[in-house]
Amino acid sequence: MAGANTPEGPDLKAGVAEGDLADGAMLVGHVGEEAALLARRGAEVFALAATCSHYGGPLGEGLMVGETVRCPWHHACFSLRTGEALHAPALSPVACWRVERRAGRIFVGDKLGEPARRRRRSGPPGRMVIVGGGAAGFAAAQRLRREGFDGRLTMVSADDAAPYDRPNLSKDYLAGAAPEEWIPLRPDEFYQENGIDLRLGASATAIDVERRRLLLGAGEAIEYDKLLLATGAEPVRLDVPGADAPHVRTLRSLADSRDLIARAQRARRAVVVGASFIGLEVAASLRHRGLEVTVIAPESRPMEKVLGVALGDFVRAVHEEHGVVFRLGRTVAAIEGDQVRLSDGARLPADLVVVGIGVRPRLALAEQAGLEVDRGVVVDERLQTSAPGVFAAGDIALWPDPWSGERLRIEHWVVAERQGQTAAANMLGAGERYAAPPFFWSQHYDVAIDYVGHAAAWDEVLQDGDPAAHDVAVRFRKAGRTLALATIFRGRESLEAEAAMEAGRGP
Repeated sequence: MAGANTPEGPDLKAGVAEGDLADGAMLVGHVGEEAALLARRGAEVFALAATCSHYGGPLGEGLMVGETVRCPWHHACFSLRTGEALHAPALSPVACWRVERRAGRIFVGDKLGEPARRRRRSGPPGRMVIVGGGAAGFAAAQRLRREGFDGRLTMVSADDAAPYDRPNLSKDYLAGAAPEEWIPLRPDEFYQENGIDLRLGASATAIDVERRRLLLGAGEAIEYDKLLLATGAEPVRLDVPGADAPHVRTLRSLADSRDLIARAQRARRAVVVGASFIGLEVAASLRHRGLEVTVIAPESRPMEKVLGVALGDFVRAVHEEHGVVFRLGRTVAAIEGDQVRLSDGARLPADLVVVGIGVRPRLALAEQAGLEVDRGVVVDERLQTSAPGVFAAGDIALWPDPWSGERLRIEHWVVAERQGQTAAANMLGAGERYAAPPFFWSQHYDVAIDYVGHAAAWDEVLQDGDPAAHDVAVRFRKAGRTLALATIFRGRESLEAEAAMEAGRGP
């Protein structure tokens, strides 16, 4: 495989034969030292950067849908025509070049400028307020400015840090493989340059729905025309004796991850409570740092309720190959000094305990405001709550999912970002329907699992391939319909399933 700075494929400035690029096909080459992608849709040919602006995924291995291309790694979506990032998790555009066709050949010319901001929709409200500085809140703020909204924009966040890449906190950053500069979603100057009044360490205490005011803990009142609630979720705490000991931690924020990194440098033995995605990602990261790691969970196999038997067994095997010890079918009875006592009486030495047993949506503000709440903040297909001018997105939003036919509340990063983007457009009167299938990815050492759709329960599992070979697709079906698809190293198949669900077809 070529190095990161070594061009591959044909020199697109020198041109390629038109016959080398069929309708609906993509061709990876280079323009100077930059990897570039040619894509043909009907009579038109587009040229854009071949590397996703999110985590650097290879767009040439992705999927074209209409005039877009989607990344096979984390399902980011870009416009072929402008390079604009249309759907999260990518938030930055990719470069585009001018294309010329002459004498039966296709030539790539000069690089085009970044896509311009859209013109502001008619009659926008004067002030937008966003409560929450996570995925949904940031994506909403960015899209408001991308849509040309030039009114007042305030983001209120209880976090002490500006919006950051939360998925990395349990993955490469915690493992020591991602530097600190990768974590902020944008540099500090972004907020000033885009006129975003970012209030960090600020607590919203109440919403006055009638007077359209947000009340802060310091007694300040902020008037709004449209308000987005994106308050996120908080970790479930362990309720056993000793759970408040200093070495018992959870992981939700950047501060939490920094704290774990510091503690991991002094610790030798860690116990992870919970075989959830975040629990196992933490286990993998701590093993990368050389700690002895034991995972405690009440279920008989990790993540069986989400991934089924075969993938659950595979995930366990992957972690065991890397030295993780599982104590399944057990719970924690107490934490006694540097020991964890289990429900079966066993005692495990631990100078670090990380609890990953789930999260709860932060609903207090919505409940105080009298919004309709049912396991989450109830919203319609446009993410509008029961109160005029108030929208909700992310971990707290309970929305009508068109594919499953159920109301869902999903705690996934990409879901939160895409909902934030849709909510922002609708705060400006776009009337967009949120219909994106849920998607998440989870990293376990060198194995990435992609999951699209949502299956709370199923009556049939169809498996194609072998997890042990790192090449598998597992379909979760109910009453003859595929509700979700989990894949390992089948990025294109995962993208095809997502596109089919968006179009109302079974994957």
